[in-house]
Amino acid sequence: MTPDIHDIRGAPVIVGAGIAGLMTALHLAPEPVIVLSRTPLGTDASSTLAQGGLAASLGEDDSTALHLADTLAAGDGLCNEAIARRVVGALPSAVDHLVRLGAPFDRDLDGKLRLGLEAAHSRRRIVHAAGDATGRELFRALLAVARRTRSITLMEGMAAHRLVVAEGSIVGVLVVLHNGVFALPTRRVVLATGGIGGLFHDTTNPLSSFGHGLALAACAGAEFADLEFVQFHPTALDTSRRPMPLVSEAVRGEGAVLVDEHGHRILADMPGGELASRDVVARAISDQLAAGHCVYLDARQCLGPKFAKRFPGIDAACKQAGIDPAVEPMPVRPAAHYHMGGVAVDAEGRSSVSGLWGCGEVACTGLHGANRLASNSLAEAVTTAAWVAQSVAGTCAGWQWPRLPAMLPLRPDPSSIRQVVSNALGIVRNGKALRDAIAKLLPIAVGETMAADAALVALLIAIAALRREESRGSHYRSDFPGRDANALPSRLTLCTAFENAVALSWQASERSSW
Repeated sequence: MTPDIHDIRGAPVIVGAGIAGLMTALHLAPEPVIVLSRTPLGTDASSTLAQGGLAASLGEDDSTALHLADTLAAGDGLCNEAIARRVVGALPSAVDHLVRLGAPFDRDLDGKLRLGLEAAHSRRRIVHAAGDATGRELFRALLAVARRTRSITLMEGMAAHRLVVAEGSIVGVLVVLHNGVFALPTRRVVLATGGIGGLFHDTTNPLSSFGHGLALAACAGAEFADLEFVQFHPTALDTSRRPMPLVSEAVRGEGAVLVDEHGHRILADMPGGELASRDVVARAISDQLAAGHCVYLDARQCLGPKFAKRFPGIDAACKQAGIDPAVEPMPVRPAAHYHMGGVAVDAEGRSSVSGLWGCGEVACTGLHGANRLASNSLAEAVTTAAWVAQSVAGTCAGWQWPRLPAMLPLRPDPSSIRQVVSNALGIVRNGKALRDAIAKLLPIAVGETMAADAALVALLIAIAALRREESRGSHYRSDFPGRDANALPSRLTLCTAFENAVALSWQASERSSW
């Protein structure tokens, strides 16, 4: 079918309507902007699942210098220090802006913002709302303002299928609605599509979050950065429910401890204990599970009957599974949670493709390095959205439209490749498993099935993981357990990934013929 063309007068198009997308749209006001949401607003968005909160140096004993130091330490040598300094410096005013927009952050009796503590933070600096429902409450506040803003057009049930590129620049977006395709001509597109957790069996993300924005950017020719770094949250509630309910790091910040089936504390001898960085805690739990033990998070001593009031969402998820965290420990295991890598962008969110920006988890600004510091994700989204919007607004509008081939898009479905991804790209990786995964993913990625886009994203991550022959942050190679002192942030394009995958396939066929 040939797409119908809808003239939007060159307005920018934001793909994704979570916190990053809505914040960008609000900062663009009063300039007209189109926001695409694949599902009804607020459903299937990682933003609404965020529990812990937003990190900002607001306490009297805190400073941006301390927040920066914690961010760099967690990033394990790969943070872009200039970006990190800019983000943490902008956060106090960003929090003030959110309050003015109606964000209902929790406060103490004296009216001051209540600050929580999370892993690898040296101070209490986590701003939260409704206890453990920060993402949901922040999203609600932003959506209410967006609905009242006449310059913002929210288009629900519409999925971006492909970005259209002419002479190296974005010229439009192909959008799917009820199996039909129409075209939005624009020279300005912002990706705000979230992460990749849906590629894995065990994840806290919506199962549809397979890296849709990465697939769009890849096919448009964009460059990626640090794709190998996938953060596994140490404490997802270990039940059959998918996505897995998250047991926020803030629970450990209040004093909860990790124990085995005998009640022995498993991190007693680890520096930082339960508040060590996420990659360290996740690997420790993974090792316990691999050895046949069970792992529980025990909040009985530190919170007990106060648990339900401090963490009402987690309490409800536990009780739905037949667990009362006030009187019994919670079974936990690591789950894919956040992608540090993404579309390589500059300080204003611009990608390597003219007319394409990234904001939020889909982008790699360099803030997180090899391992994101807790609650720096919402912090990144709300600060960088302003810079992305300023850059978009300062870019020339207007449009042109090339001839398009007939096409019938398929609804993407990552379910058939989850086992391959979970086996090869989990907490512990090795070269053989990565090469085997690449061999399985390549024919799917270049095919025309519902798994093609998801396989393409997984292939990119697997190639990046194979190329990083060291262990750093969230990327752990059992065949390269050491840390390379000269390691740099990685860069990759779809073209290079395909070249690498084909070369590996050729090498494998050569070996099998000997």
